[in-house]
Amino acid sequence: MDAQHEIQVESDAVEIKTCCATAYQSDVARLLLGDSFHPGGLKLTEHLGTLLHLGPQRRVLDVASGQGRSAIALAQRFGCQVLGIEYGTEAVKKATETATEVGVTHLVTFQQGDAERLPVSDGTFDAVICECAFCIFPDKATVASEFLRVLKPGGQVGLSDLTRTGDVPAALQGLLAWIACIADAQPVSSYTRYLTEAGLTVDLIEGHDEALREMVQQIRGKLLGAELLIGLKKLDLPGSLDFEQAKALAKAAATAIQMSKFGYAVIIASKMN
Repeated sequence: MDAQHEIQVESDAVEIKTCCATAYQSDVARLLLGDSFHPGGLKLTEHLGTLLHLGPQRRVLDVASGQGRSAIALAQRFGCQVLGIEYGTEAVKKATETATEVGVTHLVTFQQGDAERLPVSDGTFDAVICECAFCIFPDKATVASEFLRVLKPGGQVGLSDLTRTGDVPAALQGLLAWIACIADAQPVSSYTRYLTEAGLTVDLIEGHDEALREMVQQIRGKLLGAELLIGLKKLDLPGSLDFEQAKALAKAAATAIQMSKFGYAVIIASKMN
């Protein structure tokens, strides 16, 4: 790889991270996705926490924590200490404000950071969670290695993410599809390979395809309401998003899910003692 190509690859990666962060911080993201920006919502987040055996005195790192709903829910449900790392500074601000409002700042904090260079020390967390975000990281191998680095011996990673079988259809490629966690969705075998090659041991794989189907159905319905709000100028779209393209993407995604080209999975992996 020559220097010019390396610069272009890095530039593309930064664009993806920036556009995803901008989109997830927007009003339209909250309107379409609610407070939990992933299939299954907080119910699946709590299930993930149960699989990870969370409890008081356990330290949890929430990577790509968004506006903080999962981190806060885990702290409230299990009494664990949670640090959320999020690329978008506005999302970090909103998450911190929410934690203050609900009175959990003694358990939950948020910090701006990049999943490929987590701003935390080695071996300091009992668990790492990452919900519907691993698939959008440009350098997945590095992120998996970072998970391993920050875990204590015996610690666990809990992923929930979009999966695919076969190639991604042409209609589900491009920048908007990256933002929607579709364009670089991986087969389950690829997720497990990233984790195992980093040095983690995969302990459990669960399918949750129905959660994805329900979420896409909800988004398609909410898009109709969003279109009305946009027409009334009561809702702003991020500059990188096109509303008509978003509707077409949602329709194509629903079709692909019906054809079982996409699914949703929970993966638990551990760091050996």
